[in-house]
Amino acid sequence: MSVFKPIPLGQRIPGSPHSVACSLPAMADVIGYEEGHPETTKHIASGYPRFVVHTHAKRLCEHLARRPELAGKSLWLVTSAKMAAALADYLGRTGPAATTPFTADGIDGVAHTDTPEQNTRGKVYLQNIGGFLSSRAAEDHLVRLGQLPAAAPEKLFPGDATAEIKRVLRGPFPVADADLLLAPSGMNALYAAFRAVSAVQARAGRTAWVQLGWLYLDSIALLRKFTPDPARDYLRHGDITDLVGLGKLFATHGPRIAGLIIEAPTNPLIQTADIAAVTALARRHGAKVILDPAVSSPFNVDLLPHADVVATSLTKYTAHEGDVIAGAVVLNASRPDAAELRSLIAAQLEPVHGRDLARLAAQIGATAEVVARINASTLKVAAFLESHPAVAKVWWAHQPATKANYLRIARSPSSPGCMISFTLQGPLAKFYDAVRLPKGPSFGMTTTLISPFIYLAHYDLVTTEAGRAELAAHGLSPDLLRLCLGTEPVDDIIGALAEALG
Repeated sequence: MSVFKPIPLGQRIPGSPHSVACSLPAMADVIGYEEGHPETTKHIASGYPRFVVHTHAKRLCEHLARRPELAGKSLWLVTSAKMAAALADYLGRTGPAATTPFTADGIDGVAHTDTPEQNTRGKVYLQNIGGFLSSRAAEDHLVRLGQLPAAAPEKLFPGDATAEIKRVLRGPFPVADADLLLAPSGMNALYAAFRAVSAVQARAGRTAWVQLGWLYLDSIALLRKFTPDPARDYLRHGDITDLVGLGKLFATHGPRIAGLIIEAPTNPLIQTADIAAVTALARRHGAKVILDPAVSSPFNVDLLPHADVVATSLTKYTAHEGDVIAGAVVLNASRPDAAELRSLIAAQLEPVHGRDLARLAAQIGATAEVVARINASTLKVAAFLESHPAVAKVWWAHQPATKANYLRIARSPSSPGCMISFTLQGPLAKFYDAVRLPKGPSFGMTTTLISPFIYLAHYDLVTTEAGRAELAAHGLSPDLLRLCLGTEPVDDIIGALAEALG
């Protein structure tokens, strides 16, 4: 009997009120979610926290909207007064859609005229840089204000949560306490690192940033939106294996390149650059390197020696029960400007809500064991998919084109991480609708998840001719499936895949 049972549309995965994934069991549900069809969205109470405003936050907004000065406004609840000021500046504080930061009942937020354009801009800005008030913070405010009787019960770490988190993270990151900084999300960690490096490098006239390979959508957004002049300062090098081409880019633009953001491996193609060679090239030209190990986890890859800064998500692998969003920034203290970067990053980072830290600390101690179990399953599932005639192509950490690069940064030859992407010989929808696995975003959980990743992350590109051409230019198929292994019995995972593949 398989451990996998059908999960209804919109149900939280794994089931906590603070779950970071929700079920999208059919392709029609994926499209309905992306297009905002009411018959789909009415079932979705929560989703990945940087994309879906949590029901607790919505309820808190309804409570605050009873105040006369906030009535009839769109409200965004954020991590701090500093974030509220930044959002208000971004949206604009004057004009017909004037934006006002506020603090009400101890809650920081922004109010503005309710218009579709401003609503979209506000949501995307907070998504891009990780500024939303967390679901636990909203829940605690609701309890304090008498709008909820109590917070949902959950296991919390009873001692110093920050100390426990750092204790475990010093396994993969043997650094001083001051060089390991926590963030409310991986994107806030990356944004803080990006802003700090940008500030240091701007003094030397370095304003350009290099995107190496295809990055996660919000990492791309940082470079497209927050470089001083994106038309001039956003540089792309699509083929991560092409060191000659990257060298030519530096030969042309080197004196003005501030840095590179590199995922190692990348999401969702799980490709790995020759990190040592790329880093050496960047250092020769005075550029700094931000490395992100989220796809495989810092428990599987060792990137700090190659980086000026490591910025990553703790939502993945460390918060493996799938109910906390958090991030970390780690400084390489041996690199030039490390002390200044440490200070600037600390000033940029948003605070992490105490109960989120306590929940993360309650589960982070099991990370090494969880990662080892996931790694063992990934090796077997990748071999199964690579040998199946219904599978067209497979991408994973050990794919032939970049396996050698991955093994150079891997902590062991048997540590590939959880992620496998693949395409099919047949139609996507038929397989996706049939496969008896949990279906939703995120990865690095004890729960296996599969998703039509390009539809979820880049629906705007999937649905236009120009967008599909851009995807194709980067080797991405709209029909790519991203499978992220959990800790369920591997035979059940392979059985569910085999049944749907036919």
